[in-house]
Amino acid sequence: MADATTNELGCTCSRLRRLARRVTQIYDGHLEGAGLSVGQFGLLAPLNARGSLSMGMFAERAVMDPTTLTRNLAPLQRDGYVKIAPDPDDRRRRMVSITPKGRRAFQDALPAWRAAQSELETTLGEAGIGQLNGALVQTLDQLVK
Repeated sequence: MADATTNELGCTCSRLRRLARRVTQIYDGHLEGAGLSVGQFGLLAPLNARGSLSMGMFAERAVMDPTTLTRNLAPLQRDGYVKIAPDPDDRRRRMVSITPKGRRAFQDALPAWRAAQSELETTLGEAGIGQLNGALVQTLDQLVK
């Protein structure tokens, strides 16, 4: 399954993108019945935990530029899962908030997300998933300063 050209070039980006696509396929397969993609689920998760975030803080946490975040939030806003409104304390800043409908969608999708997580843990093993997650966290910390 390894691509000879990628291996010859040693292209880390290509390897990461291929891995990300495969992992996304696994999560999306499980989440399909819940009506959310793993990307949408991932955007609802911090809002479910915090209630709301400023667009700037949300973009920083998601490691996205605000324009890309806005574009990714558009379907969630259209479907009534999130609300984007001016911050009452600073009208120049926009706040993203999860709606009650969004909380229900997130909670309804949680078992499917857990099943996807379990599939990866079973496939990679406890040591493998621990190594992967450790390397991802460490690498992201080194690259995001």
